Amino acid sequence: MYDVKGNLKRILDTLPQEVRLVAISKYHPNEYIEAAYEEGQRVFGESHEQELKLKHGSLPADIVWHFIGHLQTNKVKYIAPYINMIEAVDSLKLLQEINKQAAKCGRVIDVLLELHIAQEATKYGLTLDACRQLLDEGSWRQLPNVRICGLMAMASLTDDREQIRREFNMAADFFDEVKQQYFADAPWFCERSWGMSDDYDIAVECRSTMVRIGTAIFGPRVY
Repeated sequence: MYDVKGNLKRILDTLPQEVRLVAISKYHPNEYIEAAYEEGQRVFGESHEQELKLKHGSLPADIVWHFIGHLQTNKVKYIAPYINMIEAVDSLKLLQEINKQAAKCGRVIDVLLELHIAQEATKYGLTLDACRQLLDEGSWRQLPNVRICGLMAMASLTDDREQIRREFNMAADFFDEVKQQYFADAPWFCERSWGMSDDYDIAVECRSTMVRIGTAIFGPRVY
């Protein structure tokens, strides 16, 4: 078995106390998640509704599940009963569906708005202007079963660490703007989720509060 416990401990030792780890467990078997769980890790990230359902049903009940992938509106109803946070909300339509399904379950679901800051056109997310437009329009204020807790972003897939730093700093500066303009009185709007296995050290320098690390803990994915 891959040295999950050793890898996890090594990463946690490098993270400041105020930065939380989301262990990205998609495509990894239950025994890897259980190994991390035994070391005290409780927050795990998945991106496929069916895989998440199986893991949620067979692993400890106190695991905090984050949905980290692109989420289709027709899949929300399957995860709404138990998901703790949806990290990649990129449209008002998706926000409204999460609110609808959360209401049916008598829950409030935490979400992050996903920003598109990378150079690759293939990445999902809102441009900064589209995010401003969504928040200005104001419909989100009428969604009592959704709580917007912050922003999520992915940097470009590049070896240019200065480009990655610029992109994360752009996201951090935009967080300040959004916080001041729309969430000044909302203490729960505090999450800056950026940084993955290859760039989380830069993300921490750029004020990330939550890093999403999979490969560096669990090794190559088992498809």
